[in-house]
Amino acid sequence: MARMTFKSGDDYALKLSKLATGSDEIAKKAIYAAAEIVADKIKSNLEGVLSEEATGELVDSFGISKIDVDSDSNWNAKIGFDGYDSAGVANQLKARVLESGSSRQPKRPFVKPAISATKTAAQAAMAKVIDEEIGKTMGGR
Repeated sequence: MARMTFKSGDDYALKLSKLATGSDEIAKKAIYAAAEIVADKIKSNLEGVLSEEATGELVDSFGISKIDVDSDSNWNAKIGFDGYDSAGVANQLKARVLESGSSRQPKRPFVKPAISATKTAAQAAMAKVIDEEIGKTMGGR
């Protein structure tokens, strides 16, 4: 028969309370760790599909948004493009044309392959951060 013993119930309850209080920060750290892995791969793929004449404005406009909570209480970080190039064309539009193509330009996907390639690593990074943070709070697990 399994048996579990707690030396001090109050101490354990305090640790659980600290864990609950810090859960938002743990979620943010985990999401950012995963987003960083995916963003790095997307940026690398983007640099690989751009022509030699590219100005670099599209790469410079790429980034990770501030982590926030949506209406369903889910933590999110958006990875994407911001702003306009020097000619006034939206960087999001330029990225979409590269990814999906147009009637005059063949598609050169860089986002979808990056997401597929990093899904497992991103999930593992999130799990690692969560485990480490729980271990710190609970006193080494």
